[in-house]
Amino acid sequence: MNAFILYLVGGIGALSTFIVSHDLKQGAVRASAGLSLLVGIVFYAFPHLVPGSLSIEIPLVFFGASFVGMTGSHLVPQKLLIALGGVIFSGTYLAAGAIFNGYGGKLGTAACLSSLLMVAISLIIRKKRIS
Repeated sequence: MNAFILYLVGGIGALSTFIVSHDLKQGAVRASAGLSLLVGIVFYAFPHLVPGSLSIEIPLVFFGASFVGMTGSHLVPQKLLIALGGVIFSGTYLAAGAIFNGYGGKLGTAACLSSLLMVAISLIIRKKRIS
């Protein structure tokens, strides 16, 4: 159940950042920072909203997924792909738990891999439409 929640948070984090950045024209950094700060404050102030360590992991996953949401709309214009990128980020985050333990770079590396995958999928979709 905890993994499902983190996958959901990843999709929401990426999509909400993309929407605030592009649709509300706030810019990528402001969207990521503002939304991540809001989520962090909520789970810091109310840690008992969710069971176990989720009150610590939800803000981390949201913040990392917001990096995926910072992808330019000219690279990945489909919101569904951005949300999928957030879900993929969550999977990468969960799978790489032991790999980056004690080294750092887990959020950025997972976000970079997820973003690159979404850009590649978007390019494939565009080429299929042209053909």
